[in-house]
Amino acid sequence: MTTPFVESPVHAEIRALARKFARQELAPHVEQDEADARFRPELIQKLGELGLTGVPVGETYGGAGLGYSEYIGALEELAAVNTGYAISVAVTGLSQVILEKYGTEEQKQRYIPSLAAGQSIGAFSLSEAGSGSDAGALRTTAVRDGGHYVLNGTKLWTTQGDSASTFLLMARTGEAGPRGISTFILEKGMPGFRCGKQEKKMGCHTSHTMELILENVRVPAQNLVGREGDGFKIAMSALDSGRITIAATALGVARAALEVAVSHAKQREQFGKPIGEFQGVSFMIADMAVQYDAAKLLVQRAAALRDAGHAFSQEAAMAKLFATDMAMKVTTDAVQVLGGSGYTQDFPAERYMREAKVLQIVEGTNQVQRVVIARALLKD
Repeated sequence: MTTPFVESPVHAEIRALARKFARQELAPHVEQDEADARFRPELIQKLGELGLTGVPVGETYGGAGLGYSEYIGALEELAAVNTGYAISVAVTGLSQVILEKYGTEEQKQRYIPSLAAGQSIGAFSLSEAGSGSDAGALRTTAVRDGGHYVLNGTKLWTTQGDSASTFLLMARTGEAGPRGISTFILEKGMPGFRCGKQEKKMGCHTSHTMELILENVRVPAQNLVGREGDGFKIAMSALDSGRITIAATALGVARAALEVAVSHAKQREQFGKPIGEFQGVSFMIADMAVQYDAAKLLVQRAAALRDAGHAFSQEAAMAKLFATDMAMKVTTDAVQVLGGSGYTQDFPAERYMREAKVLQIVEGTNQVQRVVIARALLKD
């Protein structure tokens, strides 16, 4: 019997595959690729060959036909080595999840198999300069013109916008506010659709964050996902799932930081004994482990509810909030355990701390998660 405490053979197999890949394919290049802000699309294809880029979608469309309970293990293992690739897999997976739930059969058959196989990379584009947490305020427009929609505007914070070939993009087709938003499938190379600047970020440099510019982009009407006006609902539904994947990513970052701290505390000697024998350090490490395990249980619960077809929005928000705050605390404490060494780039602890910070922001800031949780608790 599978419980939150004992992984099934399938869970363990998926986790082991991801761990082996991360250690063999990501680890040798991670520090240099982070320094160079280099993303390697060929690694996504290799992940696809292992079946790790289509874990949560059906076999009908080339996926593994598994659930988020298996998915979170793979993402944790990737993030424990390179957060950028965990995010890349999660965003490509999000495109598939949206299309499987809301797309037409033609859209599913056309786009999901290549995404699930890692042969193409997906992107999710919602945010704009004036609409971050207030997603309903977006201004990019989509005007119907015969058999097409003409899109104009600028999108921000699009993960892997420069390497993606399939974009799930939200634009305004109607009235102001959430009800006027629709979702479209855009393809790389559409005339008038291009990348703008690449953001210079604190961390996660292998995951490129791009501005997207749309100038009279003609999108076939059959690329509308769902109906006009469904876009905000689709985006919010997608973010519920996305919050589980970001929480799983936070687990990986935190676990890697904990492992570095434990190793250092065993080896580093001061005053004639390992620093881990000092209560101040040992208690810090104990707290790090407890926080990691508590977060893991919240993430597993949210994934299990989703897999069972139950409502999971509140639980996903809780998992994302707690796990990413935990990752920020654990990575900061890891730097402290390493002392001066932790503040240098000779050790990975400072990178983990920089990577953890963004996880408190993406897929809805942690302040937004508190709003989601409070509303769920206080509604009539």
